[in-house]
Parts: sequence; C-alpha cells; structure tokens
Amino acid sequence: MRSCWLYARCLLWLIGTIPAQLSIPRKKKTLSPEAYDEFCEDVGRRFSVSQIKFTGSSVNVEGLENIPEDAVLFVSNHQSYFDIGVFLAYIPKPLGFVAKAELSKIPVLKRWMEEFRCVFLDRSDIKKSAKAITQGIDILKSGRSLVIFPEGTRSKGRDMLDFKAGSFKLATKSKVPIVPVTINDTYKILENNNGYVRSAEVHVYVHEPISTRDLTTEEAAALPGRVRDIISSKLQYSNSG
Repeated sequence: MRSCWLYARCLLWLIGTIPAQLSIPRKKKTLSPEAYDEFCEDVGRRFSVSQIKFTGSSVNVEGLENIPEDAVLFVSNHQSYFDIGVFLAYIPKPLGFVAKAELSKIPVLKRWMEEFRCVFLDRSDIKKSAKAITQGIDILKSGRSLVIFPEGTRSKGRDMLDFKAGSFKLATKSKVPIVPVTINDTYKILENNNGYVRSAEVHVYVHEPISTRDLTTEEAAALPGRVRDIISSKLQYSNSG
C-alpha cells in the first residue's frame, strides 16, 4: 500500500510545484545566479528527503570530504530510481544529471530537470547522443557538476552492469575530475520487492577524485574499467537479498 502512496506523492509533488515553476522567470531576474541555484537545489532536496523518509529508509554517507569545490563529474553505480534522490538529498553540491531522453516527455519534471541543467541522452540516436555529450561538456566547463550512471540503466541489485565508455568523454573533454560514488542497497527500497516499497539501510561512499588532465591515450581508454573497479571495491556483497 505504501507503494501507491509513494507514486501518488510524486505526482502530487509535481503538480504542487507548478506555482514555483511559474515564478521561475521572475526569480531569474531578481536573484543572483548563486541564489537561484540555491532555490532549485532546495526544491530538489526537500522533495528527495521527503520521499526517502516516507519509505522509512536511512542513508549513511561517507567521504564527503573527497568532493572538490570546483565542478566534477560524479560517476556512480545505479541500483534504483532512488539513486537520484540520494544525490539530491545528501550530496551538498549543485548538480545535474545525464538522464534518459524519455524523461524529457514528462512536462513538469522536464522543466525542473532543465533548471538543474540536466542532459537528456538518447542512446538510440548517434547524432543526438553526441549533441548531448557536447552539451554536458559545456555545462561542466561552466562550473556545474553532473552525475552519470554509466551502466545506462538500473541494475536492480548489487551486481553492476558494464560501463558505457562514451559518457566518460564528459570528463576527459572538459578536464574536470571524476568522483566515483558507490551506492549500496537502494534497490532494496523498491526494485527488490516486486514494486512494493520497503525500508532499507542505504550506504553511500564518495571516493577520492581522479584527475583527467594530461591523461595518455591508454589511460583515457582504461578510465571506465578503473572507475568501475573503484566503485565495486565498496559494494556490499554479503547478506544479499
């Protein structure tokens, strides 16, 4: 039953943010860029914290001190829909996401994602995919951090899928550091329960940044495997369920 309420809360939240969206043009005129970013971050954070708490779950984060002040590319494994909420709620940095193009078809959600400077990636279209990567590089160069899930979809468990190498161009072309992030057990909230919501103890580990400056061709090619190994090193494989 909690699952139905969760989906209803998501829908009601989106509807409830329409007045805030209508105020966006005015806020952009009257607020500084930093203050406007804080406004958007507050919207995303309050929603994410509310949804996670509604499930009865707890989130423990280690390694926040490893996050540089400047723009970075966060690279994370992807177990659940809740991974996005974990980033918005518990990573204290303005950020956007590299997201599936399908999400751009949800009107109110699309507007918020655009304000977060998210990038919509259509992997089925090479030209659109290349354009999205270029857009993401420009966003990173402008000083905004991005999050990618290079598996391309949810694993719905602890075992990671293969990483798609193309998305790492976001870091190597913009020269921003990569910050690997390991997310443990978000899949236990929803994906592991046939669509029912259950509480879970989620653990997140933020690894030390990896510089992408002055990489050799060989080092750049090895980057996806290197980052995948780092993320995997903190995955919890015991007591699986």
